[in-house]
Amino acid sequence: MKEDDPLHMVDISDKTPSAREAEAVGTIVLRPETVSAVRDGTIKKGDVLTVAEVAAIQAAKHTPDIVPLCHQVPLTSVQVSFSLEVDGVVVRCTVRAHYSTGVEMEALTAVSVALLTIWDMVKYLEKDSSGQYPTARITDVRVVRKEK
Repeated sequence: MKEDDPLHMVDISDKTPSAREAEAVGTIVLRPETVSAVRDGTIKKGDVLTVAEVAAIQAAKHTPDIVPLCHQVPLTSVQVSFSLEVDGVVVRCTVRAHYSTGVEMEALTAVSVALLTIWDMVKYLEKDSSGQYPTARITDVRVVRKEK
């Protein structure tokens, strides 16, 4: 690598490993009828929240495959929770590791993929007569807490 090369993975070899934790959250806004179908377990593709949880865990573990300059962090825990609201689903993910860099990207990736999975599983209920999604939207994906 050239010293003036602007594209590179940050060298963390001199950083001391420590307990790392990050929590991210995001929301998918849906029609109330769609949220009811998720709650009642009547979605055609199956159990939305179970599939979204598995997708979130897989996404956290594969973050460096998706985000090019991310380090391969040996995760020790990925916890995913859901809150069914009247007009959507809130996804919360906490990721832990003992390493030399943080796990914010893993938490954000996990939340984002869980939300995309929910969208994929319920999209047939969200389409209007012209095939558009007037209500469905993913919003407010953010890190709400990080600890070093």
